[in-house]
Amino acid sequence: MENRKIRILISKIGSDIHELGAFMLLNAFRDAGMEAIYTGRYQSPAGVAKAAVAEDVDVIALSDHTGSMPIIADFVIQELRKLDADDIHIIAGGLISTDDVKKLEEMNVTGNYTAGTPLDEIIEHVRKVVRA
Repeated sequence: MENRKIRILISKIGSDIHELGAFMLLNAFRDAGMEAIYTGRYQSPAGVAKAAVAEDVDVIALSDHTGSMPIIADFVIQELRKLDADDIHIIAGGLISTDDVKKLEEMNVTGNYTAGTPLDEIIEHVRKVVRA
C-alpha cells in the first residue's frame, strides 16, 4: 500500500437514529491518523457505495442498531459490485446477533463489533484489513 492515510467512510443506512457509536468512531479514527468521513443518518446503500467510490475510501464502516446488519451489508455489497468497487473492505458494528456475525463473515464483512468494543481493537482491525 502506498504511504497514504487510511480512508474510511462511516455510514448509517435506513432509519436508524443511533449516532453515538458513529461519532465515537469518527473521532477515534481521526485521532489514530486516518481520514474518516461520516455520511450521517438516513443513507441508502446506493448512496453509500457512490460516496465510498467518490471519496476513494479503503473501508466502509457500517453502523446499525436495528438488528438488520446482514440485510444492510448485502445491499451495500450489491451496490459496490455495480460500481466495480467490491474491493472496498466493509466492517460492521452495532446491534449484531451471534447468528448475524456468521452471516456477515460469510459475506466477507469483518469486525462485526457490538457496543462496548474497545476503540483500539476496532482501529487495529481497520489497519489490519487495509494492509492485507
